[in-house]
Amino acid sequence: MKTPLFSEINIGDQMPALVKDPVSEVQLVKYAGASGDFNPIHFQNAVGKMAGFGGVIAHGMLIMGFVGQAITDWIPQRNLKKLKARFVNITKPGDVITVTGRVTAKRIEDRENIIICEVKAEDQNSQVKVEGSFEACL
Repeated sequence: MKTPLFSEINIGDQMPALVKDPVSEVQLVKYAGASGDFNPIHFQNAVGKMAGFGGVIAHGMLIMGFVGQAITDWIPQRNLKKLKARFVNITKPGDVITVTGRVTAKRIEDRENIIICEVKAEDQNSQVKVEGSFEACL
């Protein structure tokens, strides 16, 4: 995808949405291996039930990774200056995550063209999983 130009971006513009395949238990096991996070709540139903979640839950950082992917599919990673996020709700296997974002501000600072965007990851029921913001230079 072509990097957007600062002059072509307006406040209120939407970044391209990213829709992920349903989260799978196999994906969670693979993510555990990649991240080193082997908390059994992410792959043992009994542990998830004991914790009050009704079963396995996804790693929050997996969903954060989806947010990062959506941003860097639009803006090259080298242009990303700042990323802030807050985990709002848990994600379960079968959830379909969609990441969206919107430009909230633009500024020129130290001869850099900067955009500020809000971003969120939601499931198929519009339940927000992660919300945050990022700044990027264009």
